[in-house]
Formats: sequence, C-alpha cells, structure tokens
Amino acid sequence: MATPDPRAQLGPSKLPNVGTTIFTVMSALAAKHGAVNLGQGFPDFDCDPRLQRDFAEAVAAGHNQYAPMAGVPLLRERLSAKHARLYGHRYDAETELTVTAGATQAIMAAVLALVRPGDEVVVLEPVYDSYVPSIELAGGRPVYLPLDHRNGYAPDWQRVRDAITPRTRLAMLNFPHNPTGRTLRESDLRALEEIVAATGIFLLSDEVYEHIVFDGAPHRSLASSPLLAERTVVISSFGKTCHTTGWKIGYALAPAPLTAEIRKVHQFMVFAVNTPGQHAMARYLDDATAYEQLPAFYQRKRDLFIDGLRNTKFKVLPCEGTYFVLADYSAIADAPEADFAQRLVAEYGVASIPVSGFYAQPFDNRVVRFCFAKRDETLRLALDRLARA
Repeated sequence: MATPDPRAQLGPSKLPNVGTTIFTVMSALAAKHGAVNLGQGFPDFDCDPRLQRDFAEAVAAGHNQYAPMAGVPLLRERLSAKHARLYGHRYDAETELTVTAGATQAIMAAVLALVRPGDEVVVLEPVYDSYVPSIELAGGRPVYLPLDHRNGYAPDWQRVRDAITPRTRLAMLNFPHNPTGRTLRESDLRALEEIVAATGIFLLSDEVYEHIVFDGAPHRSLASSPLLAERTVVISSFGKTCHTTGWKIGYALAPAPLTAEIRKVHQFMVFAVNTPGQHAMARYLDDATAYEQLPAFYQRKRDLFIDGLRNTKFKVLPCEGTYFVLADYSAIADAPEADFAQRLVAEYGVASIPVSGFYAQPFDNRVVRFCFAKRDETLRLALDRLARA
C-alpha cells in the first residue's frame, strides 16, 4: 500500500506562486562559485564601534528579556523626535510608533492589519519581493503598475489614479526605490495628495533608504505632508542606515487608529523585538547627527563603482538613492536576465540580481542590479572581473 503524501492533506497553498527568492538563489550561486556577491543587499563591512559598545553595555546592564510589545519607550521617543526634526511631523511615541523585527515584518503586519479579503492593492513594478505575498496572505489582490524605464522609472500618477476602483484599499510605495534608485520630487507628493483626497485610499510608504539619497537632494517622506501622514503607514529600519541588517530592528509610524490595528497583528507575529539592540539604537540616537554622513559615505562608493563600470561594456542607469545601481548588459549578451545573471556568476565570478525578479510576469529588459554597499576592495575586485565580460 502506497504511503499517503502528507502534502495532499494541506489543501491549496495560500502562496501558490512563491518559491525560493531570487536573492537566496543568487547568494547560493555566489557561494558555490566563490563569486563577489553584489547581489543581496547587505554590507560586507561592520557597523559603528559605538553601536557595538552600546549593544554590549545593554546586555551587561541586564536588558535581555522581553521588551514592551510596542518597543522600548526611549527608542520610540527618540524616533518621534527624529521624524519631527527631519520631516516636520511628530508621531506620538505612545500611540503612533511601533518597533518591529525589521521593515519586512512591519510591512507584513501593516498589510495584514489594513487589507481585507477581496481588497485591491496597488504596487509599482519593479516591486520588492515581500510586498505581494503580504497582500495575498491578507486575501487581497495586487494590481501591478510598471514604472517606465524609458522615463527614469518615474511614477505615472495618472495611471495610478486610473487604476483605483471602489475595491482599492491600499497603495504600496517604496522611495528611494529598490531596485531603481528613483527618489520622489515635490510634484510627486502633490500628485499623491490629490489621489488620496479624491479616493480616500491608504498608503504604505517603505522608506528604509531614507538616509541614502545623493547629490544633495532631500528625502521626501510622505510624513512631510500633513494630508498624506493621516492616511499613511511610514516604515523604516536601522538595518540600512546603521549597517546592522542582522539586528532586524525596524519601525512603523502611523496615525493612532492605524497603529492600534497594526499592533494587534504585531503582538501575535513577534510580540517584542531584540531588547539590547533597541537600547543600543536609542543611545545611538542621542547624537542627532548620527545619519548626516551617510549620504556622502555611500555616494563615494556609488561614484567609485559607476566610474569603474564605465570601463566595462555595461551601461549604467541613473542612481539617485539606495545602495543599488542598475546596469544594462545588452552590449554584452542578448540572454534573458536570469540566464545572464547566472552566467555572470559562473564565468566571471560576480553575483548580481536580475531585475526581472522584481516583476510578477516574465519581463526582460536586459538589466541587472548590483549592490555597492561593500568595501572598496570588494568593489574593485568585482569591477576587474566585470571588465572581462
């Protein structure tokens, strides 16, 4: 008698189209081939020694048990002050700010809190890979709208407005944008204000790269608009800004009624977040200038990498923010992006991410994403190898 397949008892998958992420695939290939990993978005250098000392001191001081569900009060107060100083909107630390296990958990908690079965959610492609699974787990339906690469990946707000129906609950935005590096203009905020005023939809604004904006441009948070702040969940993270992706400390800022719903989900997802890390971050934020050097730090790396790519056959696309740069490889090969990315690892020893991995349907524009959050020697080694492609 055949042994029953236990999977047959599970019923239909809630995420039928989800497999191993392209980031995991490319990192595994990088390890297999001993390649320089410019694929997955994490630094290969350490965080500020002050943060390391603050973390160790928090452990020694006994901050090793559960933190309050919403986050360590001092950290929430410091984050409230920071957003008021930078963007002119003060979130109440008690009722409008929640510390999360990284930005990804904040996104999942916010979507599960706001989206109901049958709701539509607008996402802009290329789209980060955690957004759509969050929507589908909530019972929602993603509505995909592409950013036009021929126009510098500028959002088409009229197209967004036209896509909104009575079933539209939420639009998920990410600026500075991963993977394109696009940032928002003042005109973008005004267009969003018109959309929200006319439709009443909610917004989720993923702003994890808020402090990595180049060429003297400001980050335009949706929180800087009073109208948008009333309908938006703003999400950010210490992982990108403090080179601490492994600490998994993010946060969600939203009006009190939205925060109350997000916390209902958050408490049953993780309840509390990394206690000594929260205390270390609160102490780090004592210095109001903690992030001021970050744009220059990453701009130098961006320029080093882009200048090097000009000595290759890659065509560099504009990079206004984030620590990623896109490069067109059509002068090298006519292969689909996933095939080219695998060839780049196996034959030339450099891992990238095919931008087609950020689209729901097969899409090839002959573009790959490189991460330049690496030591200079790592970038130079990668550039030497890319010059042979």
